Amino acid sequence: MSDRFKYNYNKESGILFKYYFGQITINDIESSWEYAFKNNLIPEGTKAFILDYRNATFNFKTSEHGKIAAFYRKNIHIFDGAKIAIITDSIKDIVIPSLVQTKDDGYFSRPFTTQKAAIGWVSS
Repeated sequence: MSDRFKYNYNKESGILFKYYFGQITINDIESSWEYAFKNNLIPEGTKAFILDYRNATFNFKTSEHGKIAAFYRKNIHIFDGAKIAIITDSIKDIVIPSLVQTKDDGYFSRPFTTQKAAIGWVSS
């Protein structure tokens, strides 16, 4: 596994936590998901995803946010109906998940600044 991301599945809640580290590109986001698909890191019955970028920063233009939404739609068999909470405490980086949210189609995403708030939303 990469030193730029790690996964932790909570069987009790059905939430897959994904943590990112360092400078993150669109390619990093897509390849980390593809790694998870290939290595069966998303157990059947996963209800929600919490993506934690508090130890990372986005290294791409805000205009590229549509690529993230397109990736989720391309893989809707994984994300269909799922809640995807994105945590970042960077004011600069919260713009990206806010823009992705405007393109949600078949899944639900939302930005947060705390893990507690993200867990509360995906659990509701």
